[in-house]
Amino acid sequence: MTEELFREDAYLRQCDASVIASDDTGIVTDKTVCYAMSGGQPGDCGVLTWDGGEIPVIDTRKSDGGILHLLEPGHEMPGEGASIRLSVDWDRRHRHMRMHTLMHLLCSSVEGDVTGGQIGEAKSRLDFNLPAGAIDKEALTKRLNELIQADYPTSTRWISEDELDANPSLVRTLSVQPPRGAGKIRLVCIGDPDNPVDLQPCGGTHVASTAEIGPVRVGKVENKGRQNRRVNLVFDTP
Repeated sequence: MTEELFREDAYLRQCDASVIASDDTGIVTDKTVCYAMSGGQPGDCGVLTWDGGEIPVIDTRKSDGGILHLLEPGHEMPGEGASIRLSVDWDRRHRHMRMHTLMHLLCSSVEGDVTGGQIGEAKSRLDFNLPAGAIDKEALTKRLNELIQADYPTSTRWISEDELDANPSLVRTLSVQPPRGAGKIRLVCIGDPDNPVDLQPCGGTHVASTAEIGPVRVGKVENKGRQNRRVNLVFDTP
């Protein structure tokens, strides 16, 4: 399986790796800095460099054998055992990191279970199980920017699956459950671990502190069902 270097250091921009599987669409490597699409966060893009030249990485996905890097067609593919270097598209990744951390702040600021979500470079959204009229856009925008400006640190720690089962309230997302089978669950904490702003299972990439997100605003609040409210968020600055 692929060693996921981004789990421990989301700011790592490149790594050297070896190809463990290769076909016409892409390669699986023994380690990677590229995040594989999951939990509403898109897979990373970037560049693969090897003796045969440079090949754009157009997407990163999970596969049975590890993490699959989808490569731009029309290039000679490195074969099994080849030494390569993976470099992530940092500007795009960093926007996803800012957005993903912002989604956690939104989750902590709205009462209600999360029924869906999607992270993008320019706009993201979460869907909540809420009655009509339950969200005040202006008040929510103010709350989110206050949390951002407070410069809360983010951190991660691991718990056992049994610990998660004993604390089911940690899981806010009804549509995406924490992956099981490895025996441990990764928690992302925003703020003081003893009194967190947000604490929940998550495998995504995040910024080191909330101030790094920058100013944001709540866009449309859409009704997507009898009690399904979609909250759209955008950055106020690039």
